[in-house]
Amino acid sequence: MPVNGHSHIRIARPSRDLATAERFWVDGLGLSVLYRAESHGVPGEHDLLMVGWPDASWHLELVYDADAAVDPRPTEEDLLVVYVDGEAPEELVAPLVEHGGKRVTSPNPYWNEWGVTVEDPDAYRLVLCTRGWSNS
Repeated sequence: MPVNGHSHIRIARPSRDLATAERFWVDGLGLSVLYRAESHGVPGEHDLLMVGWPDASWHLELVYDADAAVDPRPTEEDLLVVYVDGEAPEELVAPLVEHGGKRVTSPNPYWNEWGVTVEDPDAYRLVLCTRGWSNS
């Protein structure tokens, strides 16, 4: 099967604490838990949390391995942008902050003009962009 516009995308990231990350992404943004696996201390295994919207063609995979933890090292330009196609109301931003996020200023003035940037508990950045986007 060729790779094309219908291919599903997984964005994988390490996490320091999956429960904290889940609160941000699920309770804060409103994503669903799509899959969860626990290592139960089995060598070579890791804890895994997949979140996303069930009808989306992408999901976010967060992993944690107590025996070989990888410290997340995002930069200010590692962004997950969600195009809101309108204002990013406080009712959308406030739960992200209440569930472990931190509202930040972007070093790129574009995102400050056209969105709201919130840092997740692992310091990755989510931008709620007020513009719309379509690949077609």
